[in-house]
Formats: sequence, C-alpha cells, structure tokens
Amino acid sequence: IPGGKGANQAVSCAREGAQVRMIGCVGDDDHGRALRQALERDGIDTEALRTDAAEPTGTALIMVEDSGQNRIVMIAGANARVDLDATDLRTRLEGAAFLVTQFETPMAQVERAIAVAHEAGCKVLLNPSPVQAIAEPLWPKIDTLVVNEIEARTLSGLGADSPQEAAAAGQAMRARGIARVVVTLGARGAVAVDADGARHHPALVVQAVDTTAAGDTFLGALATALGEGQSFDEAVRLGIRAAALCIQQPGAQPSIPQREAVLRSPLPPDWIPL
Repeated sequence: IPGGKGANQAVSCAREGAQVRMIGCVGDDDHGRALRQALERDGIDTEALRTDAAEPTGTALIMVEDSGQNRIVMIAGANARVDLDATDLRTRLEGAAFLVTQFETPMAQVERAIAVAHEAGCKVLLNPSPVQAIAEPLWPKIDTLVVNEIEARTLSGLGADSPQEAAAAGQAMRARGIARVVVTLGARGAVAVDADGARHHPALVVQAVDTTAAGDTFLGALATALGEGQSFDEAVRLGIRAAALCIQQPGAQPSIPQREAVLRSPLPPDWIPL
C-alpha cells in the first residue's frame, strides 16, 4: 500500500485541494514506480522525486492492534539518500504557502530545507516524526509545529497526557520561537497553541479501524486550510474531521479522504479555552 509520512502528507494536501510538489527519493524498483504513479494520480508534481538505483524504496511494516492503534517499523532505503540542492529548492518554493517536512529523511537535509525556506520567506510546517531533537537554531525558523503526545513530551520535557498538560507543553515549545503549535491527542482531539493562548479541540466520536496516516491526514488538511487563509482554529477543526474519516478505513494513502467527503462530515464539538 502506498505510504511514507512525506508522501501521505503530500496526498492529504492534494486531496484537500492544494497544489503540491513532492521532494524525495525512491528506489529503481517496482515499489518506487508504484509510489511515483500513486502521487501522480493525485495530481502531485513529482519532478523533484529522484530515483536512486543503489537503494531499494523505503518500506514501513505496520502492525495494527484490535483497537486500531498501530506500531510502525521503518526501513529507510532510498529515503536516506535524499540530497537537496539549495538553489533548486529555493526556486520550487516560489509562491508556496508552506514547506511541509518531517523526520523520515536525513536530518541534515531537513535542516537545509528549513533554512532555505526561512531565507526565501516561505513558512515552515514541521512534523518532527519519527521524533528526535530539533537543533536550537531551527526553532525560530518554524511557523507551525504539529506533534503527538510522545513527540510533545520528548521535545518539551513535559507531560502531554491531558489537554491541560498538552497546553503547557505547547506553550513551552512556543517559547522557543515557534508561532503555532498543535498537539494531537488521538481520541481526545487536539490542542492548538498560539499567541492568543491554548484551546482544546475535542475529537469526533467514531469507530477506529486503523489509525495509520491519521496524523498525516490531519496535517494535510491543516496545512491546506492555513494556506487558504482560514484561521488556526478553523484549520485544526478541518484536520480533526479529515482524521476522523481516515481512521475508519484501513491502510495509509487509501484511507486519506477527499475534501468533498470532509466537508460532508459532522462538525466536531466547539473548542474549549485552556
């Protein structure tokens, strides 16, 4: 099944109506060709998706519990061979609302991409997953940070097991220079933190089948809504609606909904100030 965090996020953005360019690396194998074709079917520009004959395409082995929760083992493969050209990236960022990135590609390349986007005046939306430390100089270059409970705990040093704890963790991360932080809490929704304070956005109640790609789906809806000029809270609510549809279907990219389906879905409960 087509997947990968960056690819899932690209697909989610595209299905929400964004114009998307994907930068990455796949192997010269059937999996790589399948991934490229899947992205192109969603209208994603793959000109900067490089093929490397020396490594197989990256693979994730996903174990899903009866509750719908998942555990993922990743074999990086060609993902570890991503090599950004700063000049080319700067050109591709012209007119972009966001550079969206995560940590399934080498950290040195992520840091280079964030630096180039910051210099070019393009906002950065970071999902630091799989979680590892963010270098101190990078924090002020990030506009929007999207983390789950484990990532919030690791990066802030604070608990994030409740909306109140997530709000405190989000405030601690904002204090390092980030404009906006979202802490996703699974079935408890998400906490949005910005200059106006913290708000708890409750989740919709649904039957979870497979939570794979739920975070990526949320992020794509959030990024697209922010790029359209919607408010931070409106964008978080759209992300919650998209993720709720995603977890009711198995698989990664096949479960990511189209914008039309998201807009037909129920509205989540009103947000609660923290």
